Amino acid sequence: MADITHWADVVADEVLAKGRKHLVATGITPSGHIHIGNMREVVTADAVYRALLDKGAQAEFVYIADTYDPLRKVYPFLDESYAEHVGKPLSDVPCPCGKHQSYSEHYLEPFLIALERLGIRPTVYRADELYKQGVYTDAIKKALVKRDEIAAILKNVSGKTPSDTWCPFNPICSACGKINTTIVTGFDLDAETVDYTCSCANSGTVSMNGGGKLTWRVDWPARWKALGVTVEPYGKDHASKGGSYDTGVLIAKEVFGYDAPFPIVYEWIMLGNEGAMSSSSGVVVSISDMLKVVPPEVLRYLIIRTKPEKHIKFDPSQPLLNLVDEFERLHSIDSPGSYEKRILELSHAVGICHTDIPFKHMITIYQAAGGDFGKIMRIVKRAGYDTTNERCIKELADNVGNWLEMYAPAFAKFSVKSELPVQAASLSELQRAFLASFSKLISQRAEMSGEDYHNLVYSAKEQDSELTGEMAQLLGVGPEQIQADPKELFKAVYTAVLGQQSGPKAGWFLSSLEKDFLVERFRKASEYQP
Repeated sequence: MADITHWADVVADEVLAKGRKHLVATGITPSGHIHIGNMREVVTADAVYRALLDKGAQAEFVYIADTYDPLRKVYPFLDESYAEHVGKPLSDVPCPCGKHQSYSEHYLEPFLIALERLGIRPTVYRADELYKQGVYTDAIKKALVKRDEIAAILKNVSGKTPSDTWCPFNPICSACGKINTTIVTGFDLDAETVDYTCSCANSGTVSMNGGGKLTWRVDWPARWKALGVTVEPYGKDHASKGGSYDTGVLIAKEVFGYDAPFPIVYEWIMLGNEGAMSSSSGVVVSISDMLKVVPPEVLRYLIIRTKPEKHIKFDPSQPLLNLVDEFERLHSIDSPGSYEKRILELSHAVGICHTDIPFKHMITIYQAAGGDFGKIMRIVKRAGYDTTNERCIKELADNVGNWLEMYAPAFAKFSVKSELPVQAASLSELQRAFLASFSKLISQRAEMSGEDYHNLVYSAKEQDSELTGEMAQLLGVGPEQIQADPKELFKAVYTAVLGQQSGPKAGWFLSSLEKDFLVERFRKASEYQP
C-alpha cells in the first residue's frame, strides 16, 4: 500500500510549485468569543506554514485581527447599552468588562493567549493599526479612482448591483463615530483625504490614513497586495460562487495588479446538534474554555486529522472523551507509520508535557479522590503510573476537574459516599453474599490492580472459583447452584460505594480506592438492615 500524504504536505507541494517564498495569512473579526470553529482557520494555516518550513521554503505566517470592522448589532451576549455603539469600529467600542483598551481587545487577548498555548506564533496585525499606519493608503487611492470598475466586477460576479452612492471606502464619521452610515462625496489624492456626509447630519473630511476602511470585498484583496499574501485558508461562505473570494480574485488582479493567494477552503466545525458555531449567535465553545479541559495537542489533533474540506462534528461532553482516547492511542504507538507520525508532528504544541495516565482513568481517579491532589498522587502511584513529573499530572487533573465542572454529563459524575448509602437496603441476598465474600478475599490479598478486581468479580461465573465457593457457603448451597451475573455484582459494588447502580469502569474505580475502605464498606453493605 502506498504511503498516505498528509493534506498539509499536499497543499505545501502545490504551493511550492508556484515558488519558494510564501506568506501564509489568516484573519478573524473579534466580534465575540473566538471559538473552536475559528480555530480551524488558524490551525489549518499553521499546519501548512509548518509543512512549507519542513520542505525548505522561505515562509512567514501572519494573523490579521479585523479590528476596524463595525459592530454589526447588539449580540445576544451584550447588554442594550451597546445599541449606541452599533456601526462603530470594534477598536472604538468600549470593552465589555472594562479591563481592556477596547471591545476588540476584550475578545482578542484571550485568543492570542490560546494561540501561544497551541504552539501557534504568527506575526499579529490589527487592522485599525494597519490603516492608521498608511499600509492601505495606496490601495484606497486605487479603489477610489477605479470605483466604477470595482462596481462592475461586483455586479458581474456576485449578481448584486451596488447603489449609485456606493463607494469602496467607508469614512468614519467624526460626530457619531460610525463607519457604516457615511457616503463619500469626494476625495483628494494629493492630500490623501476623503469627503463625506453622514446620516447623523454631519459632514466632514477624513484622512485616508485611518479615517475609514475599505469595504470587505475590497479590503481583502487590498490586504493580499499590501502584505504580500500567497496562501490563505478561508471558510466555505467566502468560497461560494460569486462570493468574496471570486470577486477578490478579479479585484486583486484588475485593480491592484496582484494574483490572489493559493486558496484553502475549509468546512465548519459543528457543535453537537446545534449546528455551525457562530460568535454572533452565541453558539460557541471558546478556545480558552477548551484549553481548560483538554491538552492543546488534542485540540490541534481535532483539526489536523481531518481534511479542511470535510466538516467536523465536535461535542465537548461525553464524545470529547472519544477524541482524547483516539489521540492517546495514536500517541502511544511504539512504531507509528509515516502518516501517523506526521499527524503527531503537526499536532505538537511546544512546551507540553505528557503523562501515561489515560484521560478517562483520571476522571475516575479525580472523583474517587474528591479532587484532592494529594490523594490523586497516592492513587496514581498505587496504580503504577510514572509520578516523576508531578506538573504533568497536575495539568491533567486540572483538565479533568474543569471538564467535570463545565461539560460532563450527569451520568459521568459520581461521588464516593462517606457513609454507607441507604440504597444498600435494596441489595438481593446473592448480592449481599457476593459483597461479603468479595470483602473477605480482597482483605487477604496484597494491593490489587484494576485488572485484578475485574477478574475477581468475573470469577463468580466459574463454579470452581474461590469467590463462588465463598458465596455458596454463605448461602448454604452448592457452588453449582450459584448463578451469578457479573452485571448484577457490579451493581452491588456501585450501590455500596456510590449509592447508585452504575458508575465508572469498575476495575479502574476499585483500584482508585483504598483497599481497607473497600473491605469495610462491602462488609457493612452485606450486613445492612434498614
